[in-house]
Amino acid sequence: MDTPVNFEKPSARPPVQPPEGCLAVAIRVPVRIVVLVLVVPMRLVWDALVVGGRFLHRTVLGPLARAVFVWPWVALWRYVVVPVAKAVGWLAKVLLIVPLGWLYRHVLTPFGHALGWTARGIGAGLAWVYARVLTPVGHACAWVVDGVAAAVAWLGRYLLVVPAQWLYAWVLAPVGIAIAWCGRGLLWLLKTVGTGVGVALYWVARILLVLPAVALWRWVLAPVGRVLLVVGREVRDALGHAWRIAGHVSLAVGRALGTLFRWIFVEPVSWVYRTVLTPVGHAVRDLVLRPAAEAARGVGRVTRQALAAARESARQARADFRRMVFGEPRQPLPVERREPTGDETRTLGRSTTVLTKD
Repeated sequence: MDTPVNFEKPSARPPVQPPEGCLAVAIRVPVRIVVLVLVVPMRLVWDALVVGGRFLHRTVLGPLARAVFVWPWVALWRYVVVPVAKAVGWLAKVLLIVPLGWLYRHVLTPFGHALGWTARGIGAGLAWVYARVLTPVGHACAWVVDGVAAAVAWLGRYLLVVPAQWLYAWVLAPVGIAIAWCGRGLLWLLKTVGTGVGVALYWVARILLVLPAVALWRWVLAPVGRVLLVVGREVRDALGHAWRIAGHVSLAVGRALGTLFRWIFVEPVSWVYRTVLTPVGHAVRDLVLRPAAEAARGVGRVTRQALAAARESARQARADFRRMVFGEPRQPLPVERREPTGDETRTLGRSTTVLTKD
């Protein structure tokens, strides 16, 4: 029978915490108390500033920023930049792209083809000149140069290289060997003296500088550093714990203040609005405002009628005054109409007109 395979991921072991000393335990409690007393007011002030900043951002800064920075740029882009860009693109297409395309197709392309044909002809001529003229001349020049180079090499070998080899073998090499032997002896002497001086300086520096520095590091600086490290770690942990505790305290204080504000102000105001102000407002609307509005509308109608009657009376008075001073106005003379009147006109029941009448 097969053994079932466990595909579950083994649980990770918790990290092993290093053992804490008595110094860390002794420092932790007072540091956390002091830090908690100092951090809680700071966290309360910080949370209050955050809430105020969010409210100010939602109500003032956000709409003001959109009205001042976003909407003008959107309007500028939509109603200025985009139409101008479209107009510039159309002008560029009409004034540049279309003429350049026509110039490329009808001028530059034929001119390029002609230049290519001419270049191919010139290349064929140059190839013939290279193959038939320059290549033989080059071969002749190379043969002459090879002969001159062989002669110069032979003269150089027997006039320069052989004497130089003899000079190196019988003069320079012995002198160089002697100088090298003297140099090695001098270098050994300097190395011996330098080694002795270096050993002496090493022991002097070790005794006067290194051993005191090692003792200072081992017995003073390292313990002080470990103590400061423990203190710093505890202060960091205390600040973290205090900041989290202050957050919980701030949240509780905020909820308590919100609940107290709702109990003291919001719910009484809401109750007064629902139970007192709304019925009073309805009663004032039904008993005072609507009758007053109806009375005002009636007064307005009466006033408009009185004003209309006064205007009509004033118009009649002006007309009577004009007739009394200037007399009756002249009556307009009748104008002779072009179409015939009376029985001569065409009617719907007759088929004859003035032109077809007997």
